[in-house]
Amino acid sequence: MAAFETADVPVRREASMMRYMVGIRRAGHKLAQEPLGLAGSVILGLVVLIAILAPLLAPYDPTLQNLDNALQAPSAAHWAGTDEFGRDIFSRLIYGTRITIQTVLAVSLIVGPFGLTVGVVAGFLGGRVDALLMRVTDIVLSFPSLILALAFAAALGAGLNTAIIAISLTAWPPIARLARAEALVIRNTDYVAAARLYGASAWRLLFFYIAPMCIPSVVVRLTLSMAGIILTAASLGFLGLGAQPPAPEWGAMISNGRKFMLDHWWVAVMPGVAILITSLAFNVVGDTLRDILDPRHARS
Repeated sequence: MAAFETADVPVRREASMMRYMVGIRRAGHKLAQEPLGLAGSVILGLVVLIAILAPLLAPYDPTLQNLDNALQAPSAAHWAGTDEFGRDIFSRLIYGTRITIQTVLAVSLIVGPFGLTVGVVAGFLGGRVDALLMRVTDIVLSFPSLILALAFAAALGAGLNTAIIAISLTAWPPIARLARAEALVIRNTDYVAAARLYGASAWRLLFFYIAPMCIPSVVVRLTLSMAGIILTAASLGFLGLGAQPPAPEWGAMISNGRKFMLDHWWVAVMPGVAILITSLAFNVVGDTLRDILDPRHARS
């Protein structure tokens, strides 16, 4: 049996690669048929590109103060105006994309694998393990995510790393519940039963047969959650628990600009528009990925 499994590995690997390439071509074709999703993908690509090329794109130093230019309206010299310290808001928005993308990626890299593991283990093993893991999940879900993140951030101290940890501690339960629901269905499929008959161990079934099948749904759920992650991070920054000054964090920029809303609207509105566009793009891309990866949700 061992020799049979060894000889079968290249065949299975080649078949997996072929399915992967076919899946990529099919996804690209479907994405081309979704103009809204394509637009969202382009916007997100631009946001990532701006974050990478921020030092080359920003016309000014985002932390450089010039009180003589304080609270200037948008103009050719300062496309988004200046804040109360004379700092160029457009440059701060560009550098702020780095903080936003860093937060989203860090939270996703923590929440995705952790939630997937918890959900798959609970759904596959069932019994007391399932009951214990799901009760812990329900306890975390019973608290509003923003309030819980605020509590963790206040307890751990202000800072970007603290905000990432606080958001991660509150964002994994939906991923775990989704992965559990998928695992409950997949564990009863024919190919899992066949692998079990060939002598595959429980852990091999768990991580090589069931978990990979849950990844597409988890990726879609993560993409849809990224807008919430951005808003939560901005809320923590607004309350002074996220990235600390003079870092150009969008939520903190809105907090500083609220004092000037009536006379100098651009100080708060510009970062608000950046948050709106980025969050909307993540939602549109997540919705499009759901249609591509899960035919049950495809639009007619």
